[in-house]
Amino acid sequence: MDQETIDLVAFDERHLDGAVLLSREAGWPHRREDWAMLLALSHGFVALQGDVVVGTAMLTPFGDNCATVNMVIVAASMRGRGLGRKLMDAALQACGARECRLTATADGLPLYEKLGFKATHEIRQHQGIPAPLPADAANDAVELEWVGSENFPSVAALDLEAQGMDRRPLLRLLTEAGRMVVLRDAGRSVGYAALRPFGRGEVIGPVVANTLEQAQSLLSFLIASRPGAFLRVDTAEWHELSPWLSARGLVGVGGGIAMRRKPAGRQPPGPAKPFALASQALG
Repeated sequence: MDQETIDLVAFDERHLDGAVLLSREAGWPHRREDWAMLLALSHGFVALQGDVVVGTAMLTPFGDNCATVNMVIVAASMRGRGLGRKLMDAALQACGARECRLTATADGLPLYEKLGFKATHEIRQHQGIPAPLPADAANDAVELEWVGSENFPSVAALDLEAQGMDRRPLLRLLTEAGRMVVLRDAGRSVGYAALRPFGRGEVIGPVVANTLEQAQSLLSFLIASRPGAFLRVDTAEWHELSPWLSARGLVGVGGGIAMRRKPAGRQPPGPAKPFALASQALG
């Protein structure tokens, strides 16, 4: 292929099927529905040779202060020709002055470092069909309920407290695609978790809570709600959660490196913090 024949255009619904083929070639599990949800939240860019999708990148804004770059994929036949850099340049131009975050694969790490991204922490992926939870895993003192429109504002407030950015459009799509559960302590919302179809099965995330024990209660509830299902959890809190997840049959299968560019220097107000991601693409 001659790089001069490659056009960089805005991603729209016409490119979804080609994007699915591209992600499959890369070994990623994303379905057409997963791509469509990302597109609904993002500014997308597609590299085309004729009508064939040979590269993609997404820029997903979260308010005015932060964004993620995700789904940066280049066809195997086009690698080493600078196409990944062109896609990243387009995404970063759309990012503007926002802090920019991404999760890097080993292959993408050198390019991201050249573009000013710095590694911050490791993300670990766990997946599998969980073993039945032991009888003593339930905590009768924990108050859990499915999220409806009446408690969505408290979920959005918890997420803002944990993440330091406005992710309400993402949270609304997660409630449409799947289900959310909220955890209460003395009537006050202190944590939430989401479950939705993704890839080979379902993903649990985000999981936001004040403490590890609260996060485990949320995870236990959602695991118990889906007996026999193939589940996935991506976590930055792997030093605390990985042994617990592995013991429940969600084995570690790799992950990525979280990176930031133009960090804003603001710390989320806490005490809520993220124990699992919506996805490696979205944080």
